[in-house]
Amino acid sequence: MAEMLELVDLEELRHQVREKYREVAADPTGAQHPHHFHTGRAHAVRLGYPAHPLSQLPEAACEAFAEVGNPFYWGGPQPGERVLDLGSGGGMDSLLAALWVGGEGSVIGVDMTPEMLERSRSMAARLGLKNIEFREGLIEALPVEDGWADVVISNGVINLCPDKLGVYRQIFRVLRPGGRMTVADICLERPVPEEALRNIDLWTG
Repeated sequence: MAEMLELVDLEELRHQVREKYREVAADPTGAQHPHHFHTGRAHAVRLGYPAHPLSQLPEAACEAFAEVGNPFYWGGPQPGERVLDLGSGGGMDSLLAALWVGGEGSVIGVDMTPEMLERSRSMAARLGLKNIEFREGLIEALPVEDGWADVVISNGVINLCPDKLGVYRQIFRVLRPGGRMTVADICLERPVPEEALRNIDLWTG
């Protein structure tokens, strides 16, 4: 099989992903244009998110949650830790991490969709959280310094990146020695046919 990066129109894929999540930011419940995936607090509860600190977030902080799993399944980050959220989307996971780590810790969310970043920053300001920031960028080229993070989390994003080895190299770079990552994502146990890899609709659909 040819290298995945040679099969995919990377710029078109990123454009389509941004468009998809721009729609979620503008219409999180899918009232105007139904999404092909679940969103919101009820979806997070189904995925096993703990009642606390989820209950501390207002509905607006949860409604754009469109992820695939629960990176906090084995527990949240500890007070004082530094957490990096890859593909922070609507920001719910980053906000939860900020509550867990408290004022002595800090959280950075990285996302490539401006509308999602705007939504996340607005929600952090509304909640008065001073220990969190959201940066625009690609998870294959993280805008974070070496060894910054105690914990890296990601939820349903790495599957959208053809350069998965590049993503994991970045995770290794930004984690401090002894740091950890908890990733929830879509995995396939069989190779994907080349014609499917070339089909952008199958990446985002």
